[in-house]
Amino acid sequence: MFTGLIREIAQASLKNSNLLEISAAYKPNIGDSIAVNGACLTVVRKSNNSFFVELSHESKKVIETDNLNAKVHIEPAMKLSDRIEGHVIQGHIDCTGTIVKIQKNENNYDFYITVPKEYIKFIIPKGSIAVDGVSLTINEVFNDSFRLTIIPHTVKNTLFNDYRPNKVVNIETDMFARYIYHIFKEKKSLSWNEVDNIMAKW
Repeated sequence: MFTGLIREIAQASLKNSNLLEISAAYKPNIGDSIAVNGACLTVVRKSNNSFFVELSHESKKVIETDNLNAKVHIEPAMKLSDRIEGHVIQGHIDCTGTIVKIQKNENNYDFYITVPKEYIKFIIPKGSIAVDGVSLTINEVFNDSFRLTIIPHTVKNTLFNDYRPNKVVNIETDMFARYIYHIFKEKKSLSWNEVDNIMAKW
């Protein structure tokens, strides 16, 4: 599990189709889980100034691999004793999205991102989303896109500072939205007693 609070911006280099080298100040152990642009990957090798993670066939199908010979966000897996300041992220990328518009406001930036329509049902106004591993709040949802309002601190301290329209990013929708949808997708309606029972279990 991760929080979506970026530990470091590191340099990634794809050595072959399965092995990714990460040059970073952070020093993990072999076997550790680390999120690279939001994707949970396993450390399989270390050197003096870098470590290596392995890409599975499934990961390469889902994530934006064109971003892996560049700067990347990294975040080590959280400990149970850690304070959660972002939101709970699994590191399981759902899809990629495309930044289509960036609008500067008085003291923040609006980013508009399109995603495949089948994932919009997991994207909820005022809910959480991870974009390239960054925990963010959704402000508005459209037919096949959503709007994020990002403060200058976040822009300055993440790769959002470099993002421009047409940039493709990794998207992880909210875990709880996915679970709830999966549980209730066959139900046509719920009684208030059923709602009360569900709430009592959470």
